[in-house]
Amino acid sequence: MMKLELVALAIWMASILGGECKVVQFIFGDSLSDVGNNMHLSKSLAQASLPWYGIDFGNGLPNGRFTNGRTVADIIGDSTGLPRPPAFLDPSLTDDLILENGVNYASGGGGILNETGGYFIQRLSLNKQIELFQGTQRMIINKIGEEKSRKFFQESQYVVALGSNDFINNYLMPVYSDSWKYNDQTFIAYLMDTLEGQLRKLHGMGARELIVFGLGPMGCIPLQRVLSTTGECQEKTNKLALAFNGASSKLLDKLSNKLANASFKFGDAYDVVNDVISNPYKYGFNNSDSPCCSFGQIRPALTCLPASTLCEDRSKYVFWDEYHPSDSANELIAKELIKKFGFKRVDGTKPPASAPSPALAHSPALAPSPEG
Repeated sequence: MMKLELVALAIWMASILGGECKVVQFIFGDSLSDVGNNMHLSKSLAQASLPWYGIDFGNGLPNGRFTNGRTVADIIGDSTGLPRPPAFLDPSLTDDLILENGVNYASGGGGILNETGGYFIQRLSLNKQIELFQGTQRMIINKIGEEKSRKFFQESQYVVALGSNDFINNYLMPVYSDSWKYNDQTFIAYLMDTLEGQLRKLHGMGARELIVFGLGPMGCIPLQRVLSTTGECQEKTNKLALAFNGASSKLLDKLSNKLANASFKFGDAYDVVNDVISNPYKYGFNNSDSPCCSFGQIRPALTCLPASTLCEDRSKYVFWDEYHPSDSANELIAKELIKKFGFKRVDGTKPPASAPSPALAHSPALAPSPEG
């Protein structure tokens, strides 16, 4: 009997050690995808570590997401059956967790360019995020060996979602030298040259299924509106977003055709987000030009603070703060992107329950949703 038990144990262990690795995500991005990395950058000024961030997520405490609930990446991953990758800088991250869930390297204030977001003091640029990914690869190779690691990383899915900070917190700010060294065309060319090198590097490290998400109408975020003289969207900023998207789409097509076994796609979300902002009532919102979390009449309030005032109904606001969409907007954007790009589930399970209940999103005095 003991021998049978030992044989069974040996077979089970062999199946675990030699079995198929899960399909996971590796996410590279900025504050729209950050799930806690900047919380562990003690000197960073780009933080979502104070109330009311996270009020509609889990226990309602700040978790590093720059919104009241989930990110678009959270929702797309949930809907396609992919696990939510933990933040790279989470102290509890282990090689087993990486094999099970992947990793999220996204960092608030980060950009394609190293110089972007410099006044935040600490942030992870895309180059730094890729450098950290190299360290992750070494860890996994030490855990399961070269051959299985190669298969694991080639079968994983990759998301790259940066670029807005390269404009809003670099090129469009006179304090940065890029604002006077380049014009619109040469700056976008500089971004594309840099991004091409970064994507080629990721391909060399095993990335085969990769999507780069484009920019939304960043001239319509509350911060850009309040800095304009009319309170309307800043069309110059929106035109830069469209030019970036056009150049990025061409770059992804080129790389997908040139790089071996590469399926590199460009995810253009501009029209989806623009329609939500332009026609909020069509989608169940009643405000798309100001933040739900604001510091009285003081605008712009660059972050949401414990002393800030929240809107009466968080589910009716497109924007959570001056920069970032609300959970409700993120859910709608994610669903539209899933529909537009035909994202399929990687398993046979059903999607989880969705958004925070609107009934729980009316006042900070009410308990947060258990979802998240």
